Amino acid sequence: MAFSRVSKLDPPSRFIISRRAAVMLCSLLTSLFLLHCLTDRCGTSSPVKASSSRHFEELRSVRSKRLVYEWTTGSELTGYGASRRSSRVLTDERAGQTLESFMLPPPDLTVARRVSPRFAGKLSPLGEGSKKLPQALIIGVKKGGTRALLEFLRVHPDIRAVGAEPHFFDRNYDNGLEWYRDLMPKTLEGQITMEKTPSYFVTKEAPARISAMSRGTKLIVVVRDPVTRAISDYTQTLSKKPDIPSFESLTFKNRTTGLIDTSWSAIQIGIYAKHLDNWLQYFPMDQILFVSGERLISDPAGELGRVQDFLGLKRIITDKHFYFNQTKGFPCLKKAEGSSKPHCLGKTKGRTHPNIDPEVVQRLRDFYRPFNMKFYQMTGRFFGWDD
Repeated sequence: MAFSRVSKLDPPSRFIISRRAAVMLCSLLTSLFLLHCLTDRCGTSSPVKASSSRHFEELRSVRSKRLVYEWTTGSELTGYGASRRSSRVLTDERAGQTLESFMLPPPDLTVARRVSPRFAGKLSPLGEGSKKLPQALIIGVKKGGTRALLEFLRVHPDIRAVGAEPHFFDRNYDNGLEWYRDLMPKTLEGQITMEKTPSYFVTKEAPARISAMSRGTKLIVVVRDPVTRAISDYTQTLSKKPDIPSFESLTFKNRTTGLIDTSWSAIQIGIYAKHLDNWLQYFPMDQILFVSGERLISDPAGELGRVQDFLGLKRIITDKHFYFNQTKGFPCLKKAEGSSKPHCLGKTKGRTHPNIDPEVVQRLRDFYRPFNMKFYQMTGRFFGWDD
């Protein structure tokens, strides 16, 4: 009988046990939920997320400072790109560290006032830039107008040039390219490094040496009526050595026979076609620009326009940059590079030529005529020296 009573009570007891198990399960789930909330898994950020959030806010602050810096200085901070790339892995690799190494300096308002909007994105108040080998060279000719061309070109914001003549490819080649590079001014991306040494055009080794440096180098040659150029060359030498022989006596090997002395450098330089032949062995004609020394005086903006096009630059230098100096007899800059004052070439430019026997001048014109004609044909440009 006792056994049967127990049997009758068995189903309800199983029900009670099931209820207790359910209550215990609910309690366990509730405890897990509370534990979840207590460990910031419910409604709040984890320590890693909080750290990431802090770094995100700091990086956003960096970006804001950069934008303010660029707006006030008109400059592009190249260092920021590296900081931004480094920040991408900051959460994984540098959690908990400060971003001091990524902070930019406060804007230099003195620099901001000096920088023109024209140079926005190109000039850096931090003195950035690097020295590069020249991409363009003014290679000749002596007494053709090379100094004037260089001074005019330096007005362009995208041209940086050495003032003195390096004479690397004729006299100082043994010093090496690093020595040469160190002579160059610092340039930013998009700017062209230039130098001018007029003797390169008549130096036999120069084309091969420049080609070895870079076959893509652009070459500019300022040419002038070879007779006028020879007289100007002689005038310069005379100013340094007043006791030299007369122009007439230096021109001829024998005045009686009228044979021209082509070994005299003042005469030899003007045989442009001969020198050009040497350059065309290493450079194509489309990499050489010939500038008229006469037009550089009569129409400087026109010739400068051709040069800017050749260098792939925007035509910044125009008529508004020049005025004609009646005393010197050639154009001057209204504002030179780095100055707000008018600028003419030095007193050594525009010297008065000595009077030369007209018969000698004519003999020289007859001598140069066939060379000039060949030069016109080679360059595809008529310079009008034989009119």
